[in-house]
Amino acid sequence: MGMAQVATAADVAMVYDIGLRAFLAPIATLLDDASISEIIIIGPDRIYLERGGQLVLSDCRFASRHALAAAVNTIAQFCGKTITEEKPIIDGRLNDGSRICIVMPPVSGEEISVNIRRFSRAVASPEFLLEKKAVTPVALEFLELSVKCKQNIIVSGGTGSGKTTTLNILSRWFDPTHRILVIEDTRELQIQQEHVVSMEARAADVFGKGAVTIRDMFIASLRMRPDRIIVGECRGSEAFDMLQAMNSGHGGTMTTVHADSPLQACGRLEAMSLMANVGLPAEALRRQLALAVNLIVQASRLHDGRRAITHISEVYFDAEKNSYATDDIFVLRPNETGFLELTWTGKTPLLKNVLPLYGLDAAPNLTKELFAAKTPNKNKSK
Repeated sequence: MGMAQVATAADVAMVYDIGLRAFLAPIATLLDDASISEIIIIGPDRIYLERGGQLVLSDCRFASRHALAAAVNTIAQFCGKTITEEKPIIDGRLNDGSRICIVMPPVSGEEISVNIRRFSRAVASPEFLLEKKAVTPVALEFLELSVKCKQNIIVSGGTGSGKTTTLNILSRWFDPTHRILVIEDTRELQIQQEHVVSMEARAADVFGKGAVTIRDMFIASLRMRPDRIIVGECRGSEAFDMLQAMNSGHGGTMTTVHADSPLQACGRLEAMSLMANVGLPAEALRRQLALAVNLIVQASRLHDGRRAITHISEVYFDAEKNSYATDDIFVLRPNETGFLELTWTGKTPLLKNVLPLYGLDAAPNLTKELFAAKTPNKNKSK
């Protein structure tokens, strides 16, 4: 009699995946379609798909509410979680990296609600933004110089606006020798570099123990000799620790926030920092924010479904208002044909003062005109 083989983690994952696919058979064609970016389920017979930024009602259906409920329970088990009346909302990640959110009745009304944000296997590149007309070559070079000068960058935008894709693309310009620490609530980023340490938050167990928060991981990351720290999404009190890190030698830190404009993104960071309850006066916090954040890249989904960068704005300290302020370097505007295009505002970026520190003062090519103008206003400082 031969020795019994011990199942590996990969074997277990494969079995779970096969079982999960069986329960999700009604939407198998959608799961296999790489052009679909999100699947939205509202009850057994309303299943929408997002393709090219547009939502369309699909022909897919679950046989019944019970069939959908069975699929949802299987998904929860696959994610290592339990969905109950006491805990009717769960977030998780499927085996292919897709993010999933489930909300059960009565919280979701009469029907089970499921959102599956697809995980793109294609590695985004700077050329991808140009192909999709999400950015212009001049603005793209400005972003490349900003990354290489280790500017602290916030990518702001709404849900599905392309924040994660933009952050992935910015990471392509990291120094390949840098040690990069990536902190996420649910693993989603694809940082294409050699030395990457990825950390993922963990929810508490049924006894309320064992939770690992974004803030826990961020504080730990400061002791792990990072050259750059990337936070997948800033959504709570960790914003305060991040601003402190940015102000204490950890340049090149990046994150995303949910906001509709660069100035609103600053307001969101301020509000989240206040959650840390450190007793810092608002004026002092705003000064810290102005000194910490260099650049805000605003991503939006336009009315035609196109995802585009609408603003690239620098953050500076306004001495007159004793607060942070933003200055738009690029803004989405109609060109001579009426097409919305990211356009230089004519303002000289503060980045001009940083280029020599990184030996990049001779690097500007397409952006020469930006840095050839007069020195920025003396009231704008970092």
